[in-house]
Amino acid sequence: MEIKLRPIGVVHTKGSDTEVKEKGDLEGELVIYPEFEEALEGIDGYSHLFVIVYFDRLRAEQIGPLRVKPRGLVRKGFTLEELPSLGVFALDSPTRPNPIGLTLVRFLRREKNRLLVQGLDLFNDTPILDIKGYRPQYRTDDYMLPDWFRKFADKSGHI
Repeated sequence: MEIKLRPIGVVHTKGSDTEVKEKGDLEGELVIYPEFEEALEGIDGYSHLFVIVYFDRLRAEQIGPLRVKPRGLVRKGFTLEELPSLGVFALDSPTRPNPIGLTLVRFLRREKNRLLVQGLDLFNDTPILDIKGYRPQYRTDDYMLPDWFRKFADKSGHI
């Protein structure tokens, strides 16, 4: 089976690659190509958007591995030796069998084919594959977290 996808736009952020990796909460814009601008009709009024992207900057060794260590925790003071090797479907690591990413951003406003957003954790010029408005049925208050997650979570429950 062959699957073909084409970008509908690109991410624009003034943050450097280092800022994206370390902070991951940047303001920027989703620039939608003119031929897809009509698809934005009705998007105004959403507070948040899911953005689906193609990870175009992954190294070859990052595409395909099924287990990795959650290396982002090294920035929080953990050592690589302390981190478990986990399946990529249990993580939000960019290492995936398919280089597809998902992020949730706060939608600030629309200016024609440009969506200004807050909370970007994507590199400048990352190709956008799709956008979906956040709706209440996506929320759940009844959830569980694996033991490994709770072990590394801070007091607010984030890792």
